[in-house]
Amino acid sequence: MSLTPQQHSWAKRFRWISLIEGISTLVLFFIAMPLKYMWDYPLAVTYVGSIHGGLFLLYIATVFPTARKLKWTFSRTFFALIAAVIPFGPFIFDRNLKKSQHVEL
Repeated sequence: MSLTPQQHSWAKRFRWISLIEGISTLVLFFIAMPLKYMWDYPLAVTYVGSIHGGLFLLYIATVFPTARKLKWTFSRTFFALIAAVIPFGPFIFDRNLKKSQHVEL
């Protein structure tokens, strides 16, 4: 699928937000939570969790306008939303999006 310059811009923006949100999930699960539960440092989850929560909301808010601009099907939009709640989901969805729309960061 060939994208217009405006669609390409939307796709790149969405991919950046998606990847940053995915990274925040991994930081929360693999750094902040072990700090809280293994080394009794709950503040790590407080800060990282807040950042992740904001990025999650940004991701969800970005899915719908991106889906409209890129003319995604219902199933692609649904999988974009599901990807936000599954660990490694944003990375898997990003790989699929990159293949189907030939969008580079």
